[in-house]
Amino acid sequence: MEPLQKNAETAAVALAVADPQGASSSSGVVVQVREKKGPLRAAIPCMPFLVAVTCLFLNTFVPGLGTFVSAFTVLCGARTELPERHVCCVFWLNIAAALIQILTAIVMVGWIMSIFWGMDMVILASEWGMPYLDPAWMWE
Repeated sequence: MEPLQKNAETAAVALAVADPQGASSSSGVVVQVREKKGPLRAAIPCMPFLVAVTCLFLNTFVPGLGTFVSAFTVLCGARTELPERHVCCVFWLNIAAALIQILTAIVMVGWIMSIFWGMDMVILASEWGMPYLDPAWMWE
């Protein structure tokens, strides 16, 4: 019974914080969702925006090629969501993702995965706000 009581208390506190006047409102609770990424997905490097768009373009027409190119940006200092792993490990995770995309492109799965991978690269580049052509962002 205790977990249910905690959930009710948490909901009551969240409602009180969202609406301090006490008026009941259905839009008063804020829910935050955080995606949990596996190591292969977390190894996608954050590159400058134009490089990410180029990798998306390459992945669209030759599955795995943009992912293969992005693996080398890790060796050049591109950040990933796996800071505790060594650069070589992250590099090989990206190479493995590229090989999976190339080998499964025959049955269309790899081609679709490759396009989504490229879209994730562009999303990461736009979210992290990397400069377009300035390589000095790596040493800041």
